[in-house]
Amino acid sequence: SYAPCSRGSQIIKDMIYNLIIALYTSAVRLAALFNKKVALMVKGEKESFDILKNQIVRGEKYLWFHAASLGEFEQGRPLIEEIRKKYPQYKILQTFFSPSGYEVRKNYKGADIVCYLPLDTPGNVKRFLDLAQPYMAFFIKYEFWQNYLTELKRRNIPVYSVSSIFRKEQVFFRWYGKSYRKVLNTFTHLFVQDEASVKLLQSIGITNTTIVGDTRFDRVLEICRQAKELPLVELFKGDHTAFVAGSSWGPDEDIFIPYFNAHPEVKLIIAPHVIEESHLKEIIGKLDRTVVRYTQATEEKVKEADCLLIDCFGLLSSIYRYGEIAYIGGGFGVGIHNVLEAAVYGMPVIFGPNNKRFREAQGLLQCKGGFEIQGAEDFKKIMDEFLTNYGALDKAGKKAGNYVRDNAGALEKIMHTVTL
Repeated sequence: SYAPCSRGSQIIKDMIYNLIIALYTSAVRLAALFNKKVALMVKGEKESFDILKNQIVRGEKYLWFHAASLGEFEQGRPLIEEIRKKYPQYKILQTFFSPSGYEVRKNYKGADIVCYLPLDTPGNVKRFLDLAQPYMAFFIKYEFWQNYLTELKRRNIPVYSVSSIFRKEQVFFRWYGKSYRKVLNTFTHLFVQDEASVKLLQSIGITNTTIVGDTRFDRVLEICRQAKELPLVELFKGDHTAFVAGSSWGPDEDIFIPYFNAHPEVKLIIAPHVIEESHLKEIIGKLDRTVVRYTQATEEKVKEADCLLIDCFGLLSSIYRYGEIAYIGGGFGVGIHNVLEAAVYGMPVIFGPNNKRFREAQGLLQCKGGFEIQGAEDFKKIMDEFLTNYGALDKAGKKAGNYVRDNAGALEKIMHTVTL
């Protein structure tokens, strides 16, 4: 009598999940009327089925990679490109949930097909998988869509979780999340970032795990190797110490710009997170020294300028190579941005207090290659030390660079386990 009762209970739980997804879908459709970003997502999801219908080549084997957004895509990207290199006979299907991923990478050459992932309704799932017919699937970091994963398992399609990280606060480890734990049993294997994740999964009976670390370390090393030469930036820097502020916001700029204004021995490169005319003018208004915008730069102008304002996308990861000290924005608001892109060049990285959720920032703090500030006073103390004590600057930079190199290798471990 137990089995029928258990099945009935699970059916009810699945109905509740599908009701939640249906309500979420309705909320998204409503939000699309007022939000351009959400409207892009809704439109893109509808177009996904046509994209698959028109672009899937029958008889080919597709490896499906799904990332919620751009950050998760960058974590999965090293695996995509390694597979492309070693197993060119496979096709790549890349899906995104968020416009911040899709709109930036919709023309990504490493994939054969790029589209949005339709919401996790039973109908969407069946239609998507019938069209895509993936040979294997890789879900990056935090993606745990119950209907997709359950159907993949039912169809005997291997599915892997890549660079995932688990915390006790997640629903799987709460008393009310027991019914949702079954989604973890759908994975063929989980490649996790740390031992704490393995122990949490073991506590609920999930043992098909391997600690591989974070593929982002492999990714930034590859970016470093492929960094562009930027003659105007090199000419701007000259023989000066260069301070690079990456993905900065207003509160960040309120801290480092006054210090820069008072230190003519330092050249400043600012690559703000938001490149809008109003924000660029705001930054220029705070500067008391000569500034030139990158899109308006000439050899003569950069030689005379003290600050180079990057008013375009796609250069930041290469610009870091010209700096001695980096500041990563977001720590006084939404959360810090990518610290590894700077650290890989062997320079100390400074950032604000909203960094506790970022494992790589915590690692840099522990090895003393990263430095947290609470405000302008902390920033001044750290900068004064670096500018007057080259030994301290060099030591901190080497620790940051070594941290990245010491934590690389996730890609090799994953490739060793996945059978293609």
